[in-house]
Amino acid sequence: MKKYYLGIIALLMAFSVNAQTSKQVNKSEVIVCDEFHVTKTLSEIAASQPVLDDLKDQIRKESEDRNNRIPYQKKRNPLALPLPTDEDPAAQKTMGDRQAATILANWSGQSGTSYPPDPSGAAGPNHFVQAVNTKYQIFDKTGGSVTGGGPFTLGSLLFSSNDGDPIVMYDKYADKWVITEFKSSGNKVLFAVSKTNNPTGQYYTYQFTSPQFPDYEKFSIWSDGYYMTSNQTNQKIFVFERDSMLAGSASSRSINVTFTPPTGTGFFCPLPADADGQLPPAGTPCPIFSYEDDGWGTGHVDRINIFKVTTTWGTTPAATVTLDAQLPTQAFDASYNSSWNDIAQPGTTKKLDGIGGVFTYRAQYRRWTGYNTVVLNNGVMVNTTTGQRSIRWYELRQNTTTGQWSIYQQSTFAPDALNRWVGSIAMDDNGSIGLAYAVSGSTVTYPSIRFTGRLAGDTLNKMTFTEQEVATGNSAQTSTNRFGDYSHMTIDPVDGTIFWYTGEYITGGQPATKIFSFKLPGSTIGVKENTNSSGFVVSNNGNEIKVIASNLPKSDVFVVDLFDIKGRQIEGRRLSASAENTLEASFNSIGLAKGTYLVRIGSANTSFQKVAKVIVE
Repeated sequence: MKKYYLGIIALLMAFSVNAQTSKQVNKSEVIVCDEFHVTKTLSEIAASQPVLDDLKDQIRKESEDRNNRIPYQKKRNPLALPLPTDEDPAAQKTMGDRQAATILANWSGQSGTSYPPDPSGAAGPNHFVQAVNTKYQIFDKTGGSVTGGGPFTLGSLLFSSNDGDPIVMYDKYADKWVITEFKSSGNKVLFAVSKTNNPTGQYYTYQFTSPQFPDYEKFSIWSDGYYMTSNQTNQKIFVFERDSMLAGSASSRSINVTFTPPTGTGFFCPLPADADGQLPPAGTPCPIFSYEDDGWGTGHVDRINIFKVTTTWGTTPAATVTLDAQLPTQAFDASYNSSWNDIAQPGTTKKLDGIGGVFTYRAQYRRWTGYNTVVLNNGVMVNTTTGQRSIRWYELRQNTTTGQWSIYQQSTFAPDALNRWVGSIAMDDNGSIGLAYAVSGSTVTYPSIRFTGRLAGDTLNKMTFTEQEVATGNSAQTSTNRFGDYSHMTIDPVDGTIFWYTGEYITGGQPATKIFSFKLPGSTIGVKENTNSSGFVVSNNGNEIKVIASNLPKSDVFVVDLFDIKGRQIEGRRLSASAENTLEASFNSIGLAKGTYLVRIGSANTSFQKVAKVIVE
């Protein structure tokens, strides 16, 4: 994970935090892929790879990261909020009273490879792919092993590099898999993009050279590229040429552009918006999110800063960064211990790293009828007297007519005295929100994994489901305070109401990971329970694309749209459902180019959408 640089302070603080609409016009730098391969299938390339030496990797990862870290600072601003109670004013202090959600799948992931494991993973139509430092494995969606699915070292696929910070994405719009990591030698960004929808098959692998070390790289899927942010000396946003990489072009390009968001000292990494549901229309700028803490010093306030990146490819690729919005939040304290000793454990004075300075992965973006949503979360101090830490979460909304952002709801989940951290948050097709995280206390509760959630129609600013424990820790970790630097929540691409999560807990004094899925039962917006995706069926008979939707929420009108894979709208219409809450529609497919298309149905009056993929051949 983290590399820290003293020079970042002066460079980033030069940004005027009071500017509301300033446009940063920075010269884009275009970098062409400098090494490309078409791999054999995973089982073929893994057969010749040596087994990773876990112990050596643990020592290397630990010392490499520690030597380059600058600790976060305590609040430097004496007037910083929250005051005068020193308690988070947005804290939810009671547990939700809805019955615990339904766990659908639950199995042990990979462990024992390195401190920290940094678990990342995503579900596809038939598989779940997980990566940790420094290996990856492919499972079926019940946790079963897959022939040719590993576990394999990351280096067996990605240029012999086991340096880590992996991210796994399932690009459902293209039906392809993406696995990434960095390579510290030479400042490399590494991609593996599956050639087909089979995660055990062949991959296109790409190596790009970053101007600086791309530490803690975080990726997202957008209509015009794979976006990346990272913890660099000079903050940069990277855009990788998604269409070209999916096609297997050895000359695929990337663009990077420098920007200067407000930041405190130490570790800092914004998050790019990651599209779920429908891809945004082609040409839509990609939002970039970071927070600002009034404790960083005079002139700073507690708020969310939103930048947007506009990218053009063609013969002269370019990207520009614009400050789009600054949203004041309820007061919070995001300061961390100067030695990163933040999270208490039972039976020991040794504490764990709370991962300060960032919104934790990922910034999930969804398009609805009339507005867009983004859900975010970060670690904060709940009470400065007790030292309790937990998770502040947000739902942001963007008016699609005006383009203006606002905070729709926000809260810090602190229903008891335990610490909660490294959360990951997502919203399903019904507008309901799931939040999963690590939890630990000074007595009884060892580092474990739990989750909660809320329905779209529930009282705002509250997680309404009873918290549920999925992985129970049985010991403290005392060898190091390094803990997983992130976890990962995704939504099932087939059933858009199933949440998938992978995160870390401690067993036998060592890090372990868990993979599980859950569903939030019921809905207050009129959606009947569906056990599969049969409520929204899209098919193509060669002449027309037919849409059949059932079990719809009660609404006066629905919007049905047809998009190409780049998010360009081809046709759209407004329709009413029948008395039985069903709807049928069709689009002419004659003359459409071969490829993948997306059909979206959305309600104009409720938080509801479904997106389905259809192939035109």
